[in-house]
Amino acid sequence: MKLTRVGAALVAASLVVSACGGTGGGKTLKIGITFPLQGSSLASAGPARDGVLLAIKEANAAGTVKGYTLEAQEKDHSVNGVHDPQQGAKDMTSFVADTGVIAVVGPFNSSVAKVQIPISNEAGLLQCSPANTNQDLTQGDAGKQLRAKNPDKINYVRVATTDLIQGPVVAQLGIQDLGLTKVGIIDSTDTYGKGVADTFEAEWKNLGGEVVGRQGAPKGTTDYLPILTKFKESNPDAVFFGGVTADGGGLVRKQMPQAGLGDIVFLGADGIQDQNGGVQGSFINIAGTVADKSYSSVAAIHDIPDAAAFAEKYKKEYGTDPGAYSAPGYACTQIIIKTLADAAAKGDVTREAVRASITSGASFDTVLGPVQFDAVGDTNQKTISLYKVDMTAAEGKGDWVFIKQVNYGE
Repeated sequence: MKLTRVGAALVAASLVVSACGGTGGGKTLKIGITFPLQGSSLASAGPARDGVLLAIKEANAAGTVKGYTLEAQEKDHSVNGVHDPQQGAKDMTSFVADTGVIAVVGPFNSSVAKVQIPISNEAGLLQCSPANTNQDLTQGDAGKQLRAKNPDKINYVRVATTDLIQGPVVAQLGIQDLGLTKVGIIDSTDTYGKGVADTFEAEWKNLGGEVVGRQGAPKGTTDYLPILTKFKESNPDAVFFGGVTADGGGLVRKQMPQAGLGDIVFLGADGIQDQNGGVQGSFINIAGTVADKSYSSVAAIHDIPDAAAFAEKYKKEYGTDPGAYSAPGYACTQIIIKTLADAAAKGDVTREAVRASITSGASFDTVLGPVQFDAVGDTNQKTISLYKVDMTAAEGKGDWVFIKQVNYGE
């Protein structure tokens, strides 16, 4: 798509927070939230959004940013229940135009980040994503191209590690832990789905596994039976899906029995790791009872410091357990709030001050533990957590149960 450009005057205006929320005498600072929040997308991104809102509420109650109240400015870029990059670009342009927005948490999906980063980079508006994993958003020539307007001013950071680690870890789970050998691969053809499938496939082959077939199936696909039937001819012992639940992950698993593949293993990455089977639109809810023998990952640590305390306050606020990316959403917001508190103490609450502080190499104490960002905005935490579906959990509705975590940062 053609990206909306930010005019020079708008960029200049965006560098200093207006009277609505900064040095002009106002008392409100806005933190933008950009997530897909309808349909199946809500089942995965909703808990991350709730982590952001919890951190903002706590900071306001404690008066953490002296002289200011924090306000969540929430935008939903889902269309027909699926994340939509074009809408994501429009939402980021809107955040940039509102000079009261000091920083943004999000997005949730890498394909949306790909179109948002050039817009926020040109304006110098900080983004912290709790869940983006595609390596090309930050690394190499692809990452440089996204921040071409301000190549030396990193404005996009993330607390999730990349698919260069995530895809291989899922492949290692399949071959080394589960003893699988033959896999069919389906990917959603977008930035995240294809990217994580690529790294999974490379490691699967590197470990001696066989790929019996691979097929791209873009979002909106409703019939995976032809692909699965073709896979069946080679008798795979697993199917890997690169994509998110809203792109068809749950539907693939649901249709596998029709192709005679109902008893084999289903592998996916964090795109299918959402909520329990009682939540409408979740992977388990869509797949139904055949969700059993499904495995997934999360590109963040499971064993966070004082996990029980975080779960307790999250459940007190929302009446449910945290989701896979609730703590990362909370952590992104903690980091932003810390820089806002420091900036307020110095009387320098500007977008540039916030951006420069977070990307300076400083270490931040968060619910995930110490977080530091490297020269391109990637986190020092390189941990992948692995899960499997247990259909006896969540009062028989089925839920994701933690298996182990793999730390590549050690």
